[in-house]
Amino acid sequence: MRQLPTVVTLAICMASCAKPVPEPAGLPPGVPHVSWIIMYGDRDNADAEFACQSTGPRECVLPVSRPEARVFSDVHLYFHGVGRETTYRGTFRLEFLSDGDTTQHDFTVETIVRGDKKISNHAVTGIVTSKPGRYTFRLTVDAMVSGASTPIHEDVPVQVE
Repeated sequence: MRQLPTVVTLAICMASCAKPVPEPAGLPPGVPHVSWIIMYGDRDNADAEFACQSTGPRECVLPVSRPEARVFSDVHLYFHGVGRETTYRGTFRLEFLSDGDTTQHDFTVETIVRGDKKISNHAVTGIVTSKPGRYTFRLTVDAMVSGASTPIHEDVPVQVE
């Protein structure tokens, strides 16, 4: 029997996560932005260890999964509101996650941060690949506010060793 993919997309929640949300320094008010955190651990707690985040440190290193010790990673994305309804649409790719057959996972983003809210959160949990190497976490979204679009693109190198 074929197993279901091990990557699980968790429900969207509103800023109630226990981790502090990374905030970029020096960003003017009213500019849409996305911040993120990558954590790792085991099956019981994929958030046990800090790997990296959008505000630094930017060196992102994850341990490789082994048959006797799978490493789970939890990736948190925070879509920031700007005081007016903000719509984020696009994709993100987590190349370092593996479901046994592939090491590349694309996820669609379509979320709205209402004007009275500060943040919306997406989280993805999956198993880190068993193949050491350099991978990419790629974020490509457009933030729409009052008809104006702000492109947000980020490529984050992730070393699995």
